[in-house]
Amino acid sequence: MGKYLDILARAEAYDKNDRNDKSPSLSGPVVHESAPLIPFGRLSRFGRILSALEARCPDLVPIDRWQLAVQDGRRFLAQWGQAEALGWTAKDLFGLLTVPGHAKPSFNRLSRYDETGLVWLLDGRRVVALTEGTAAIQNPATASITMYRRFDKPALGQLGDSLEDFTGGLR
Repeated sequence: MGKYLDILARAEAYDKNDRNDKSPSLSGPVVHESAPLIPFGRLSRFGRILSALEARCPDLVPIDRWQLAVQDGRRFLAQWGQAEALGWTAKDLFGLLTVPGHAKPSFNRLSRYDETGLVWLLDGRRVVALTEGTAAIQNPATASITMYRRFDKPALGQLGDSLEDFTGGLR
């Protein structure tokens, strides 16, 4: 967790330097809110997926969440175009829960964290650090960091939904 706090400290230093018109002395990828967005290329795989997402709201997703996900997806891809090189997949970024054949009209595809891609969870927040397995998301109101884990996301279901629920007494 310390490395993410270091990144935030460097971002704050960048903010101060930027306000004083000084050249920042940073190393590594640091996202700055006022930095110009770099075009991510509509011909890239993620760019094509984002274009498809922009074209229409997925079934059983609230329209306001879809619109926000499109904005968050644009910002994320512009700032973190190297996500694919780090091993992130389209499902990791844009994935949604599959609609069951017997879904009720109230069914929400964003209801399961373990099946939801990063972009859907940003909710207007920005990613300040990205690794092969995690994304650090900064909450602007509190400056706290939320870690999104690409792997080993907990499925928060009823007791018995996971085999891990039954291994407690076997160790």
